[in-house]
Amino acid sequence: MREALLYEKLKNKKVRCNLCPHHCVIEEAKRGICGVKENKEGTLYSLVYGRAVASGVDPIEKKPFFHFFPGSYAFSIATVGCNFSCLFCQNADISQFPKEKKEIIGEFLPPEEIVSYAKRNKCKSISYTYTEPTIFFEYAYETAKIAHQQGIKNNFVTNGFISKEAIKLISPYLDAANVDLKSFGDDFYKKFCGARLQPVLDSLKLMKELGIWVEVTTLIIPTLNDSAEELKSIAEFILGLGQETPWHISRFYPHYKMADLPPTPVETLHKAREIGKKVGLNYVYSGNVPGDEGENTFCPHCGKKVISRYGFQTLKNYIKEGNCPYCGTKIAGVGM
Repeated sequence: MREALLYEKLKNKKVRCNLCPHHCVIEEAKRGICGVKENKEGTLYSLVYGRAVASGVDPIEKKPFFHFFPGSYAFSIATVGCNFSCLFCQNADISQFPKEKKEIIGEFLPPEEIVSYAKRNKCKSISYTYTEPTIFFEYAYETAKIAHQQGIKNNFVTNGFISKEAIKLISPYLDAANVDLKSFGDDFYKKFCGARLQPVLDSLKLMKELGIWVEVTTLIIPTLNDSAEELKSIAEFILGLGQETPWHISRFYPHYKMADLPPTPVETLHKAREIGKKVGLNYVYSGNVPGDEGENTFCPHCGKKVISRYGFQTLKNYIKEGNCPYCGTKIAGVGM
């Protein structure tokens, strides 16, 4: 256990957690919505500090990051728990474990060892992923500081439901974030995720303001968030962050509590990609469809392919010193 960051003590041994916009007020001996923050006699503790439930080396494209050191590897790390309860969660077996099983599991893996593993495996970055880094913030924060000192980059794969205080605290060490923008409807967030939309939008804006490289992912679920109107709204919001912001449009497959819905038609992804490009986004990608044209990066000026991909694999990177080799246009990103 480790005492939590960003919380305040209240009367009668209650505490308020300020790591995410739920701002849980937690009574003594109780836990917050995430299931991994517990109030013990008026002090809030993280129950997952140093307890990794998943770790390993991944292609950075798997996160997905397409404009953050493309072709590199990331050492990925996660604990159990999440501040969302998405009915379509692809990692529900670990994200919802503390809530459904009332247990905390994970093997001891201290921050120093994570950085050591990353260096040993020639990983360019450490990725805090699989579940939700906000709920293991203390663990991620300490690891990110050590990694930063040793020249290893840090990235969050996050639902974006993170407080402004937490973003500002980790921003000196956080190089990139891929943020899920699951819908542009607050009702969707409340009904299917147990959360709200506006804090996610606020997080995206703040990350951009702080100079964190941002990519956005939207899992398109048939009948729930696949209308042309909603897709256009998402694309226009991302455009407001900057036309260089990559948008990953991902294919849904039946899972968890949404096993009755069909997979997203590939045509829907193509439609969404066209909407994004028509709105003015420079980089729009289709995901979970290996071999699709939308996996590749094209120069926004001359239209020629500058990175060729298949699935999570970078087949060929034609970019020269960050620029298109054909017309010289700068290709946005970090480590391009």
